[in-house]
Amino acid sequence: MKYLVAFSRIFVGILFIISGLIKLNDPLGFSFKLEEYFSQGVLDLPFLMPYALTISIVVVVIEVILGVMLLIGYKPRFTVYSLLTMIVFFTFLTFYSAYFNKVTDCGCFGDAIKLTPWESFTKDIILLLLIVLLLFGIQHIQPLFKRKLRNAIMLISIAGCSYFCYHVLNHLPSVDFRPYKIGANITEGMSVPEDAPKAIYEYAWKFDVDGSEQVVVTNGEYPTVQGEFIGVETTEIQKGYEPPIHDFTIEKNGEDFTEAMLQEPKLVVVVAYDLAKADLEAFEKVEEATDKALKSGFKVIGLSASSDEVGNTLTKRYRLPFDFYFTDETTLKTIVRSNPAILVLNKGTIIEKAHHNDIQEVQF
Repeated sequence: MKYLVAFSRIFVGILFIISGLIKLNDPLGFSFKLEEYFSQGVLDLPFLMPYALTISIVVVVIEVILGVMLLIGYKPRFTVYSLLTMIVFFTFLTFYSAYFNKVTDCGCFGDAIKLTPWESFTKDIILLLLIVLLLFGIQHIQPLFKRKLRNAIMLISIAGCSYFCYHVLNHLPSVDFRPYKIGANITEGMSVPEDAPKAIYEYAWKFDVDGSEQVVVTNGEYPTVQGEFIGVETTEIQKGYEPPIHDFTIEKNGEDFTEAMLQEPKLVVVVAYDLAKADLEAFEKVEEATDKALKSGFKVIGLSASSDEVGNTLTKRYRLPFDFYFTDETTLKTIVRSNPAILVLNKGTIIEKAHHNDIQEVQF
């Protein structure tokens, strides 16, 4: 039992720290995932959506701190019961997502490691069993250091998490795991290799044969049945290859400008997924930066999911020297964790991206 507890202690502690730090690197991304859970049709808790960012910060900091507490043996009983409460909650969410197919990615490891709903649920079941083992063997969880050193480690951990969170929220994630990271080419990210696996579908053909319904299942071919065709149900039994970037478009007045814009050798893109929620004061810096970019020979456009009316009003108010095009809101949230932000592209390759607090540092 002693060795099992030691293994569980190390495994659970390290996993909680890694998982927490990955999400702490991108608390906005985790808050977007929580908004999915809180939305109508999932958990139906829309009153929590305005607090998603606060909840995400609290949850990920607690996750990291509990992992540290477990490893150093700080207040073992409180730690294990807290871990048990957290993993029961996570297990419920992942089961709900998997069983009802509501949220296809739990966000357990942010964008660093993508897990299917059932994989996430399996992971949480394993963690639940290990934490229950810790509960039964709690007497074997002994402190590693003296009290003063344990207290110091806890204070440093809390202070470090707080500073790290503050930094990434006011700039950008320190490590970018998304397909729109600096150096990535958007066009290449949307391409599908010739040898990429195709989706496999199963077809259930329904026929009326002598007054009774008969169902014939095939992988696509039309069956030979002596009866009247009623209908067919299609089920995807194996997903095909999905490129890292599959939902990026640049549109205006019903016209698609994606290909043309991604061929521009000097393109500056102002991203603001929702102009109503944007930091409006930042557009003064955006105006200065885009003026400078235009003088340096760059083409400048804006991308937003807001209406043309809202975009035109903002453009006039801040005398912005560019027009806004439409791009899906979820895509824009994925591209950059700032509202607004600036990207510099060279024929579809992201050369630079900056939070609105760092716009003045962008080189044109």
